[in-house]
Amino acid sequence: MTDTRALAAQALAEIALKGASLRDAMERHARKLPDSRDRALLMALLSEGARWWLRFDPALDRLLEKPLRQKEPVVHALLVLGLVQLEILGLQDYAAVAATVEATRALKKPRLAGLVNAVLRRWQRERESLLVALDADPRTRHAHPAWLATAITRDWPAQADTVMAADNCEPPLMLRANRRFGSREALLERLRVDGQTATSHDWLADGIVLPHSVDVTRLPGFDDGAFAVQDGAAQVAADLAELRDGLRVLDACAAPGGKACHLLERADIDLTALEFDAQRGERIRQNLMRLRLNAKLVMGDAGAPKGWWKGLPFDRILIDAPCSATGVLRHRPDVRLHRRGSDIPALVAQQQRILAALWPLLAPGGRLLYITCSLLRAENEGVIAPFLAAHADAKAIPFELPVGQAATVGWQILPGDGDLDGMYYAAIEKS
Repeated sequence: MTDTRALAAQALAEIALKGASLRDAMERHARKLPDSRDRALLMALLSEGARWWLRFDPALDRLLEKPLRQKEPVVHALLVLGLVQLEILGLQDYAAVAATVEATRALKKPRLAGLVNAVLRRWQRERESLLVALDADPRTRHAHPAWLATAITRDWPAQADTVMAADNCEPPLMLRANRRFGSREALLERLRVDGQTATSHDWLADGIVLPHSVDVTRLPGFDDGAFAVQDGAAQVAADLAELRDGLRVLDACAAPGGKACHLLERADIDLTALEFDAQRGERIRQNLMRLRLNAKLVMGDAGAPKGWWKGLPFDRILIDAPCSATGVLRHRPDVRLHRRGSDIPALVAQQQRILAALWPLLAPGGRLLYITCSLLRAENEGVIAPFLAAHADAKAIPFELPVGQAATVGWQILPGDGDLDGMYYAAIEKS
């Protein structure tokens, strides 16, 4: 029988110390756990372990005479998970400590079991003073890397603490009802009959909210394509696109296909889903198939249309630009471990390249949506404002959303606004 905590420690060490993605690590290791309850525990441990690594990893330096990070990385990760169980998941102290010590033995490290027990017991004894020390340091208080905490404070000084606190909260599970399958009300009834606490979103026409994450593959309607998982901030794109039947639409950088599928559910359009990475392109194809939707799936570089464009202009273009993903730390907590401040200039250059390359493909009178899941101004209005200044035929379309705030150009949803992820939108019309 596989010990779930031992498995989680191995996976967390890969994520935090070797750069593996949480999604990939979870998928690889979850296969070893046949029981859905063990898989749920593994997901909780990995999500919260990645989310709070930057708080509890430094805390261990206060608890250990000699660090284990290099010589025993998996045991180090297990200790982080021990603190996560005590402080974040709220497990009973005795159960969390005993299970973590037992996981040390499951890792075939019995000689370190006593040390693991001693460290967790010391945390319990000195908890109050240790928490005061951790809260005194901005990095460990919010478990954000220093560069990101500085950038958020610079760009959003009045909202910085609220944003970082929102990043550390479990988000609700949001679904998007597939209009081509049936009504949202009918799906809500199916979910409620199944015992789910499901409600319609206040202002997103296709949105359904469940308070906690569940195994969506077991929900009624999943295999039929009745719904998709999509945060509400991403569902805004279909409204801003202002679709009607017959339009030619390009979804650039389309993987995993959530926005493309939503557009196809809204209107009878001729949609091209463009993706550079073949593996990510396969995810688009899988989502289209499950939702019973049709699109032209094209592999190519959005910044080099000559390699794939057939010469016919598009009426709508969505650029879901590659970005820092700093707006989605609630759903992707490992981003804070892997992203660096030095990445931002290269991302901005790529965003500018894609925007400039795709603008000529938009038909006169057409609309382009520039979208990022970033809250950094450099990637958002810092890209759009210079583009508008350099293109006389480009005009920003003003709009307002029920949550978020107007940026210099476009609209910014910050993490936690309306309990949504952070996302930036700009709508541009070609004269």
